[in-house]
Amino acid sequence: MHDKLVALVTGANKGIGLQIAKELAGRGLTVLVGSRSLELGEAAAKSLGSGARAVQLDVTSDASIAAAAAWIRRELGRLDVLVNNAAISHAGKPGTPFEELLKASRPSVAPVAEVRAVFETNVFGVIAVTQAMLPLLREAPAGRIVNVSSEVGSLAKQSDPSNPHRLPSAAYVPSKTALNAITVAFANELEGTRIKVNAACPGFTATDLNNFRGTRSVEQGAREPVRLALLDANGPTGTFSNEDGPLPW
Repeated sequence: MHDKLVALVTGANKGIGLQIAKELAGRGLTVLVGSRSLELGEAAAKSLGSGARAVQLDVTSDASIAAAAAWIRRELGRLDVLVNNAAISHAGKPGTPFEELLKASRPSVAPVAEVRAVFETNVFGVIAVTQAMLPLLREAPAGRIVNVSSEVGSLAKQSDPSNPHRLPSAAYVPSKTALNAITVAFANELEGTRIKVNAACPGFTATDLNNFRGTRSVEQGAREPVRLALLDANGPTGTFSNEDGPLPW
């Protein structure tokens, strides 16, 4: 068995995922850079140094997920941390102006096929990857699961008339609400085990998810996911937070 803690970060070839991988590798973990494109994943892993390895992982493909889990067990024999970071904000053409994306995602006009596509990655993909990796995480001395969510998924905030950041979205926003519910469900099931499951909000971070309109750097966005990935035995489970503290569900 590999003698270092092993962390798998999905969607880690760029953006917040790459930064999370970088920081975990910098803390001495062996980091698996999950990427739909193995070539892009290998390039990202190379940029992180000898503590990183690439694994082909498409969170919408059962075959890809199963192959990744088998590869991790065969090559390393352990998994201590799972960061479910892979996500999409829309299924349209890359580079579509941010304002157009917001208009197109309104519940009255959002194509149902697009809503399904967003949920396929942001929700069903998280469930599928977590289920596949759970056998390894159950064997870990202290398994950690971090779901990278968003404050926009908070029903309390989205239903607050005083919140200037309410978004009438039928896809991305509800997908993060559903992700929060999945976080609670896994945390409840795994309560009493050595596995902790939490959701992290990175804030409005500049990535291609929002056509780089975000106001925070990837370094800032990675802080809370990394903190939750490295929780000690006294850390919480079943929480939703950003770097300023707990967020309402």
